[in-house]
Amino acid sequence: MANMTQPEVPETALELRSTLTGDGVVMLGMVQCDVDAPTGSQVVVRVEAAPINPSDLGMLFAMGDISRASAGEGTEFPAVTVPVSAGAVAAQRGRIDKPMPTGNEGGGTVVAAGPASEAQALLGKVVGFSSGNAYAQFRTVEASQCLEMLDGTDPADAAAAFVNPLTALGMVETMRTEGHTALVHTVGASNLGQMLHRICLDDGVGLVNIVRSQDHVDLLRAAGAEYVCNSSAESFRSDLTDALRSTGATIAFDAIGGGDLADTLLSAMETVAGEQADGFSRYGSDTHKQVYIYGGLDRGPTTLRRSYGMSWSVGGWLLTPFLVKSGKKVVDRLRTRVADEITTTFASSYGMALSLADAVDPEMVKRYGVMATGEKALVTPQA
Repeated sequence: MANMTQPEVPETALELRSTLTGDGVVMLGMVQCDVDAPTGSQVVVRVEAAPINPSDLGMLFAMGDISRASAGEGTEFPAVTVPVSAGAVAAQRGRIDKPMPTGNEGGGTVVAAGPASEAQALLGKVVGFSSGNAYAQFRTVEASQCLEMLDGTDPADAAAAFVNPLTALGMVETMRTEGHTALVHTVGASNLGQMLHRICLDDGVGLVNIVRSQDHVDLLRAAGAEYVCNSSAESFRSDLTDALRSTGATIAFDAIGGGDLADTLLSAMETVAGEQADGFSRYGSDTHKQVYIYGGLDRGPTTLRRSYGMSWSVGGWLLTPFLVKSGKKVVDRLRTRVADEITTTFASSYGMALSLADAVDPEMVKRYGVMATGEKALVTPQA
């Protein structure tokens, strides 16, 4: 009976593809592609919504200059072109002249399923899914790539069930696993930052939020955040040190990447650790201080002055390696929490909704490609 009530799955549908050329141009365009019939444990999702996360922009525009976006020419469907520097082209040689699918995650309704029981169980259900090609009207994926939502969940809420929720939970899990008791996050007012704030509030974890404007301070304060430091304020360093002193945070997750913020974090952590040390050591405190860089909002060099002893580390942190390392039991626990709290703890907000045609409009590209807080875009492929 479930199959009889489902809409017919078309043989082809529209999706977005990004192609980088060797002469320094990336074209993002709509293309007509086959919709694969599901086999085995596969399902077909009618995609209703898919967020544009910062991690998606690199695939969409290949680190190109979005301020110079212009309409593509000579294509059957609408497209946009963006110039890419020679250095960026050289760094991405593996994708030259290859139309790349885009979109890390999405949400929608399962409209067809393969014969496997795990696929059939999702038929007619609203799911979030992780695929790497979510900016499409229909997507065929494995049932294991889907997260079933509670009855009544809007597909737009399900759309952001993977990247930000699991990243935020992964940060807290990493903190605990590595023996820290509180943490610092450097884009506190983002959708991810607000999720992390709610997790830490619910779980009783100390969190130091770093933001870049007074408006963002006010936003988080209104949501109940106790420690919010404005990096643009003259008092930032002393505010940060006070917050670290109060929380005992010795691990930070930094989405900025470039510049001297990681250095500032380590230095402030060492200041607090030194206050608690028993005597002087020329090697600094024994307290291990960790900064994980997980984003690249600033693509410049990371500056480290090494004025914080010898017990410290700076490294990269990515969601997928974390999930692989954590194992199925931990991942299942985190996924269950996301599904249960998708409209509360893990709720996302958006500044704009884009059809597939809107997503390749040059003026819209110049807007959503900036990654400004409050301007996150949601692609709605059925619009």
